[in-house]
Amino acid sequence: MKHSLGAKTLLFPTPVLMVGTYDANGKPNIMNAAWGGICCSQPPCVAVSLRKATYSYAAIIERKAFTVGIPSESQVKQADYMGIASGRDVDKFAATGLSPVRSELVDAPYAAEFPVVLECRLLHTLEIGLHTQFVGEILDVKAEGDVLGDDGLPDIFKIKPMLYDTGHRGYHSIGPFLAPAFSVGKEL
Repeated sequence: MKHSLGAKTLLFPTPVLMVGTYDANGKPNIMNAAWGGICCSQPPCVAVSLRKATYSYAAIIERKAFTVGIPSESQVKQADYMGIASGRDVDKFAATGLSPVRSELVDAPYAAEFPVVLECRLLHTLEIGLHTQFVGEILDVKAEGDVLGDDGLPDIFKIKPMLYDTGHRGYHSIGPFLAPAFSVGKEL
């Protein structure tokens, strides 16, 4: 029997996304955003939801751009710090030892050390409540060569991305391959 838990932000798993922006003075910043994911296939888009109180919120509004980095499980401390500290108070790149790289396509930085980065132009903004959802059109995906598979696409087992447990507020790694998508169900 299922137990009612009430209206909560429980969804398993959620990706760990590092949102890169420049502030009004051109200072690079990066934040950990738990609420986000792919939201459209054509044009390719990703959505991230931020509170107005975040330092990155005003930067996205002003610059009309952001990046989304996918950290590896080995970068869990840096990724967590990006969600604890505020860019108003500290230079998060300097504090974590990560290197800011200026995107050639959008007015936003990313961390050189993250194995996969999405460069996004702000397409839509939706006020939802406590959070505002920013939809970014993905203009390019950049990936380190050592995380690419034989097919030239990023390999999830080489990236080793982190997953976020919304219920217990913890980070996890990915598990084993289960079955091919859009295929295994044909057996029914």
